[in-house]
Amino acid sequence: MTTPHVPVLAGELIEFLDPAPGEVAVDCTVGAAGHARLVAGRIGAGGTLIGIDRDPHARERFNDAAAETAVEGRFIRTDFVAGLRQLLDEEITADLIYMDLGMSSMQIDTWERGFSYSYDAPLDMRMDPSQALTAATIVNSWDEQRLARLLRDYGEERYASQIARAVVRARAHVELKTTQELVDVIKSAIPVPAQFAGGHPGKRTFQALRIAVNDELGQIDQALPLAWELLAVGGRLAVISFHSLEDRRVKQFLAERARGCICPPDLPICVCGHEPEAELLTRKAIAPTPGEVAHNPRAKSAHLRVARKLKAS
Repeated sequence: MTTPHVPVLAGELIEFLDPAPGEVAVDCTVGAAGHARLVAGRIGAGGTLIGIDRDPHARERFNDAAAETAVEGRFIRTDFVAGLRQLLDEEITADLIYMDLGMSSMQIDTWERGFSYSYDAPLDMRMDPSQALTAATIVNSWDEQRLARLLRDYGEERYASQIARAVVRARAHVELKTTQELVDVIKSAIPVPAQFAGGHPGKRTFQALRIAVNDELGQIDQALPLAWELLAVGGRLAVISFHSLEDRRVKQFLAERARGCICPPDLPICVCGHEPEAELLTRKAIAPTPGEVAHNPRAKSAHLRVARKLKAS
């Protein structure tokens, strides 16, 4: 059953971004356009909303959101690193930039794309269906050591070595092609008690594969500096992340730009004259309320961080 799309931390995002009429906003991860609709409604007919997404299905939803508010809309179908670079090349300056990382509800619920362990589907997991690398490629071609490292680093999977060994053993007999086949292998590799603790036993493996297929962490590391450069002085950058690997990168990036003095700690007075580039509008990551989680369980792990640009880099 398809779950209706509910944008995560929507009220908090709008509160901290504080979109104003006539501003230029960049939505780096359009998805189902839930946040885009809210931002478009605030910046109004005099504003400009630029949407970026590598998923071709996001274009229609973005266009609908722009049309509903008469905002000037533009959709760029590519990943957000390439999209931000394109906007920088065009010398565009943005007042608002926001990213909702991870998967959209429409990707999860489109069973044939293989993002979810809840449906039996091809092992795909590509956000951009035109790219070559799929989850099946990784599962069937990477060696045991590389697979184990992937599951440990990107999935924080306790049983990474056991699962990798089981995958290599299983594929020696037959190529693993579907999500259910992979789930069965995962279940065979971990102790029975662990299968009933901490959610679905395939959760961390599927996360690791999805991150690798779409180079999600690499995309974040490249996109944050580009977004900051694109942002006008006084502009706001907001990022919603869904697991510690994402949130840690966002936290470190913003904290580095919010630093003042960078003198060695043993100096009695500041001599560097370094001034912060950013004001952290969220001192700690904003988490969803219990009410939001009850209404939308997929929001449970979301964290929002927002900063204002104080000076040019």
